[in-house]
Amino acid sequence: MALWLVKSEPSVYSWDQLVAEKQTCWSGVRNYAARINLNNMKKGDEVLFYHSNEGVEIVGIAKVAKEAYPDPTTDDNRWVAVDIRPVRKLKKPVPLAVLKADKRFADMDLVRLGRLSVQTVKPAEWDMIMKLAGEK
Repeated sequence: MALWLVKSEPSVYSWDQLVAEKQTCWSGVRNYAARINLNNMKKGDEVLFYHSNEGVEIVGIAKVAKEAYPDPTTDDNRWVAVDIRPVRKLKKPVPLAVLKADKRFADMDLVRLGRLSVQTVKPAEWDMIMKLAGEK
């Protein structure tokens, strides 16, 4: 099972909106590296949900509910979307500033590749984030 992180501005699509809708199509991604990540997502993979620009923190855990399919927001069949569903809100959000201040996260995509909207997360990073969030 792979681990991922998706980013969204809360004013555009928030964690609370995902919870209310119970599942959503993660579409509109127009970055080649992010597209590769979307194509690699498998049903059941866990996903960190990150609020960007406002809040700037990891707020919840979701799961991939449907693997890559043609993105319905474009006629260009090179772009894909996946469906995600919420699992749970983190006990404590994990701010980006905390991750940037901790040398153990220096190689994390979120710290290194700030603009990438769909990212990989290493198991060790996931475990440390869960500890920071009060989940372990």
